[in-house]
Amino acid sequence: MGESAVPSAGPLRPQRSLLQVPALPRRPPERQKASTLDSRVHNRSLVLATLYHEGPKSRSEIARASGLTAPTISALVADLEEDGLVADIGPRQGGARLGKPASLVRIEDDAVNLVVLDLSHSDRFSGAVLNLRGEAVERRDVPLGDALGAAAHELVLRLTAELIEAAPRRVLGIGVGSPGIIDDAGVIRLAAHLGWRGLPLAAELAERFGIPAYVGNDVNLAALGVLHFRDARTQNLMVISIEHGVGAGLIVGGERVEGEQFAAGEIGHVTVDEHGELCMCGRRGCLDLSIDAGHLRRRLDLAPEERWPVLRAEAGRALGTVLAPIISVLNLNEIVLTGPPELVDGEFLDAALEVVRARTLGPVNAALDIRSLAGDNDLILLGGACLVLAGELGVL
Repeated sequence: MGESAVPSAGPLRPQRSLLQVPALPRRPPERQKASTLDSRVHNRSLVLATLYHEGPKSRSEIARASGLTAPTISALVADLEEDGLVADIGPRQGGARLGKPASLVRIEDDAVNLVVLDLSHSDRFSGAVLNLRGEAVERRDVPLGDALGAAAHELVLRLTAELIEAAPRRVLGIGVGSPGIIDDAGVIRLAAHLGWRGLPLAAELAERFGIPAYVGNDVNLAALGVLHFRDARTQNLMVISIEHGVGAGLIVGGERVEGEQFAAGEIGHVTVDEHGELCMCGRRGCLDLSIDAGHLRRRLDLAPEERWPVLRAEAGRALGTVLAPIISVLNLNEIVLTGPPELVDGEFLDAALEVVRARTLGPVNAALDIRSLAGDNDLILLGGACLVLAGELGVL
């Protein structure tokens, strides 16, 4: 790894920023002819996805649901049983049916483990060992302190090693949510918050630990966590985080929207007040200055307590102003806010929803729900699990 990828730790922690991001567009995927192995992997994923989302089924029910032949299903189930990923649990209980009842097959949720990391906190790196349903088996934290660059990078490797050691089962994959601009190969192009540039973290983790690894932007992964593990009622949603800077994770049609430079969702430097405070980006009145938790807390600390509801509402209106055109363009029905509950819940959320409704057409906002998952610290970890479940099992 070159020095430019992991600079030496400095005394000051820079804020999350898009400044000086190289404008490198994504490359279109190369087209390749499908092999017999590709088809088998695809068919395994069909079986696993059917069982993962629909629960225990007989082999004939799996065949009907997947469109595969009965002999193919029998062979695939046998392979998956040998791998320990599925188990035969006997006939369905209850109900009067003629003939011998079919035996059911189910996913073994605890057959393997997932190691997931959340690098978004300003004071620590967090991680967990999960089962296939996103349930935590073990948790670990390492304090971040003043670590930047190479020192922060070493903490990631240390935490990953501790989690792998703590896993009671074989580790299927590693999923990491990090702040910054991260491409589809798991290279952190820029994470100013941590002092990283051009860091091929996914490849590094995979090589060091011999386990497939996936790395994504923290807020994008939070959106995946909401979609798959927090009762999302739509396949089109946005997650807004104000915890450390302002970021948005966008899901359209059940898929992450990352943008041409992998920078989609960086709404913190949209101008909301042309005559406002000077921002680190060189412009005035950025959304980040209005609603980022650190900035908002400082304004509250300087004001008498009776003014706090007004200040939280002002911040919510700034967010609503930025969200309204996005919601109108994409016709989103679900917006999820995350961050400190004392800032997000109440006046902030209510004001954001009020402004969005005032600035969008009735058909656009009629079914709109802006809800809070403030204080839910597992969203990024669950998003990391989504990357592994999709990449290794094809169930998401």
